[in-house]
Amino acid sequence: MKPWINKAKQYLEHSLGGHIPQELNELDWKESLSPNNDKIIRHLSAFANQPGGGYLVFGVDDKTGKPLGINATDVSKIIEKLANLARNNVEPVVIIDHTTVLFQDKNLLLIHIKESAVKPVYIAGKTIEESYLRSGCSTRKASRQEIGGLMLNSKTPVFEELHASKLKTTLELITTLDYATIYKLLNKPVPTQITEITQWLQEEKMVVQIEDDGFYVTNLGALAAANNLNDFDGLARKAIRLIKYEGNTKVGASKEFPGTKGYGIGFEGLIQFIKSILPGSEVIKNALRRETVIYPEIALRELVANALVHQDFTIRGSGPMIEIFSDRIEISNPGKLLPNKNIDRLVRTTPESRNELLAASFRRYNICEERGSGFEKALTAIELYGLPPLRFQETESSFKVTMYAPRSFADMTEKERLEAAYQHSVIQYFGSTGLTNASLRQRFGMHDKQSSQISRLIKQALDFGRIKYKDPDNTSTKFNEYVPYWA
Repeated sequence: MKPWINKAKQYLEHSLGGHIPQELNELDWKESLSPNNDKIIRHLSAFANQPGGGYLVFGVDDKTGKPLGINATDVSKIIEKLANLARNNVEPVVIIDHTTVLFQDKNLLLIHIKESAVKPVYIAGKTIEESYLRSGCSTRKASRQEIGGLMLNSKTPVFEELHASKLKTTLELITTLDYATIYKLLNKPVPTQITEITQWLQEEKMVVQIEDDGFYVTNLGALAAANNLNDFDGLARKAIRLIKYEGNTKVGASKEFPGTKGYGIGFEGLIQFIKSILPGSEVIKNALRRETVIYPEIALRELVANALVHQDFTIRGSGPMIEIFSDRIEISNPGKLLPNKNIDRLVRTTPESRNELLAASFRRYNICEERGSGFEKALTAIELYGLPPLRFQETESSFKVTMYAPRSFADMTEKERLEAAYQHSVIQYFGSTGLTNASLRQRFGMHDKQSSQISRLIKQALDFGRIKYKDPDNTSTKFNEYVPYWA
C-alpha cells in the first residue's frame, strides 16, 4: 500500500467520522466532478502549494458530508479529467495519484494531489499571482506576501530532472532507453519484470510516472541512456560531434562522425572509436610491428567526460565537440567555467558541477574518476607520455581543452615550456614534493647535460610569476624546490 493512503484515511476519518462532518485544509469532499473547470484547477493549485499536498474525496454529499458512494464509470471519468487538468492547466505540472476505499460501507474515490517541489503552482497561461492556497478549510487566492513565502520554500528545478519527452507508454519507454546497458555499467543484473525496471528508472530519476497515463523521460534519462538523442527535440543538438581533419587546420578535407546515443551508454564505444581514428606511432617489439595510440587513454577519457558533464545545457544550438587534427585533439563544450573557477586552479579545487546528477551518474558508471581528480590524472598522464602541456581556453560561451601530439623540448614554444613547468609544479605539489631541476628534466625526457636549459626555464617561470620557491630561505640553487605561485 502506498504511504499516502493511510494518511488520507486518517484525514477522512477525522473529517467525516465525527458528529459534525467538516472539510479540512488537507481534504475537500465532492459528490461528483464539477463542470466548472476553473474551480477544479484552483483546487489543484491550492493543494499542490500545501505542505504535504492534499486530497479530494469523491462520493460525499457536498452539504451534509454524508458518504454516498461512487460507481466505477464515474471513477474513470473523474480520474481522466483531473489528470488532463493537472497536466495541461497548471504550471508547473501537478502530480496526482488515486485509489478507492470503503468508508462506512460506501466506495469513495481518493485523489492525492502531491505537494509541488517548485512553487508557486499557478493557473497555466497566467502570472504567478493566479496562485491558490488552502485556508480555513477552503480554497482562496494567495496574496503577494504568501506567494513570496511559497517561492522561498520552492526548489529550483534542476535541468536533469526536467521532462525531455512527451508522455510515453511502458512499451515506448523501454524501447527508447537502453536500460540494460546502464544495469551493466552498474554491475547489476537486469530484472525480468517490466514493473521492476520502470520503478528502478524512477528511482534513478531517469523517468517520471504520471499515474497510469505513462511516463516522461527526464533529461538525465535521455542523456544517460537514449538509444537516439534525436528522438528528444530539446537534446538533439547536445549529441556529441566528432570531426576528423586531414591536416592541422580546418581548411583541408574533413569527415564528421555524428553521435546519437546517450552519453552513458555510448561513452565506451566513443572512446574506442576515437582511438581507432587517431594518428598512431609504429612500435617495433620482438621483431613485430604494431600501432599504438600516441595520446594517453586516461587523459582522453577524463577530458571527454569533463566536457560532457560540465557543459551548459542552457546554451541552445550547440553541444560538446571533439575535433581531431594531425597534431592535436580539441575537446570543447558550451559554457564557460563556473564564476568561482580559475583555469590555473582546476586541479584539486572544491568539486562543483553545473549538472551534479549527471556527474554523479558518470562516477557510478565508472566513466570518470572521483570528484576533483580528473584533471590531475590527465596532467599526470600527459607528463608520462612526454606530451606538450594541456592548453585550457575560455571563450565568451565555451571552454576548450587541447591535447597535443608529442613534441620535443626544442620544438615547443617558450609559452608551452613555461606552461609545462607550471603544470609540473602542480603535479609535484599535490604529490607532497616540489619541482626540481631533475624532476623537470625527467618530465621533458632530457639528460643531465641539459640542466642549464632547465635552469633558465625555471628562472623564466619565476620571473613570470608561474612558480615560487618552496623555501625562500634556501640559498642552494642546486637543490632548490619550487611550487605553484598560489601554494
